Parts: sequence; C-alpha cells; structure tokens
Amino acid sequence: MHIQVNTDHNIQGDERLIEVCEEIVTEALAPIAKRLSAVEVHIKDIRGPKGGEDIRATVEARPEGLRPYAAHHDATEIPVAVRQAAKKVRARLDSEFKKLSPYQ
Repeated sequence: MHIQVNTDHNIQGDERLIEVCEEIVTEALAPIAKRLSAVEVHIKDIRGPKGGEDIRATVEARPEGLRPYAAHHDATEIPVAVRQAAKKVRARLDSEFKKLSPYQ
C-alpha cells in the first residue's frame, strides 16, 4: 500500500509530518491494507493563522477493484484529524468489504 501525503501552502509538509501521517494511516488501515493499492492524505489549514478547529485531514483509500473512498475530519491538531479520518475510511471500507464477501 502506497501512502502519499499532501499539504496546502499553510502547512509545512516536512519529513516528520509525513512520517507521523504514514504511521497513523498504516496503523488505522492495517487490517485491510492488503486490499488497498494506495492511500492519499490531504491536510489543509482551513482558516489559516486565525486558529481554532481548522485542520482538515482527508484520507482517500483506493481499494483494488473498487472506486476510491474518502473521509475527512476537522480538528485542532494534525495527528488527531488524520487518525479520525482514517478511522472513518476504515469503517466505511469494512462495511463495503462485508457486503461483497460471499462468506457471511
């Protein structure tokens, strides 16, 4: 599973940020990782320097043979936003995979 991290112009996408995001996404999606070809993380500072709950993380997962699924979460800290968005994507994909499974 390839993980790509993208940031807007208000957030510095340094190596440490990429490591943290990759670690969070890898952990959250571990049970379904073999069914994913790629995951993209988009981090955006919605309100810029104004502060508040303005970090939006969008996690888009691309399962093999299915259309991409995405979810976002807003928070004050990047790790929290990424973790919650990844959990939402996993829940959605778990549901989709169960629907497709012939062994229920």
